[in-house]
Amino acid sequence: MLIAARLSLIGQVLIVGTGGAVRLTGSGLGCPTWPRCTAESFINTPEMGIHGVIEFGNRLLTFALIAIALVMFFFVIRMRKQRPDLFRLALVIGLGIPFQGVIGGITVLTNLNPYVVGLHFVLSTVLVVLAAILLYRVRSGPKTSALTTPRWVLSVARLTAVLVAITIVVGILTTGSGPHAGDGGAARNDLDPELLQHLHSYPAYGALALTIALILIARRLRVSRLLRYSMALLAVEVAQIVVGVTQARLGLPEILVGIHMVLACVLAAAMTGVVLSIRERHDDGARIIVRDEAQSTLV
Repeated sequence: MLIAARLSLIGQVLIVGTGGAVRLTGSGLGCPTWPRCTAESFINTPEMGIHGVIEFGNRLLTFALIAIALVMFFFVIRMRKQRPDLFRLALVIGLGIPFQGVIGGITVLTNLNPYVVGLHFVLSTVLVVLAAILLYRVRSGPKTSALTTPRWVLSVARLTAVLVAITIVVGILTTGSGPHAGDGGAARNDLDPELLQHLHSYPAYGALALTIALILIARRLRVSRLLRYSMALLAVEVAQIVVGVTQARLGLPEILVGIHMVLACVLAAAMTGVVLSIRERHDDGARIIVRDEAQSTLV
């Protein structure tokens, strides 16, 4: 089950990478219709060239994700009474995959409308977050009410998560205003890309500052799990900022834009881990430390 949960998260991030390849190679209409690839065929034809191969390959990955979701559901359905949290997560992810495929089809049918494409990415990020929660719950047990830190630290983590979410959403709008439409004839959202780049950076730097604060707090309180996840989040944020600044200065080269898209999903997963790590693991046993504001109580 742990392997299936890991594959679910990896697959959700990977399909963002292949979706980015579709967009950045101008293959967004490589299969010009949906659900078929052409009016007569469900698969690409040789006449469609490399664009058809790339777009159809991305569609095929959806079926791989469905297979992983079915395997995961097979594991959790047998323990749905003992672990209803895993059952619900696996069910929502499983239903979300074909729904996401439908949204992908709508992007094709609307000639890659930038707002529909943006919604497609938002839903991908949501599925990444759900897959990250699923993996964490499989590894750590069901949610507990006990915290490893004062409650205000959880508020700091949640504020960081809000800034990360804003960063991703504004980044989607920024991409929708840029040159990578997925096809030469696709529309742009007509927003000011230079202004959006600045608006995109502000919450990102805010999230970076709060992440550093979380690291210092975790070290001070000696909460090793929060420290590990916060350090991982910091590493992703630094990488994302470096890639973002570099791509802007180099004129948005396709490879860097693709990396930036994948890192956005990794960022969402890492942020999810930080928020979840503030609660005690179920397998930590009876010695659960509950720190409420300034005091600690052993229960």
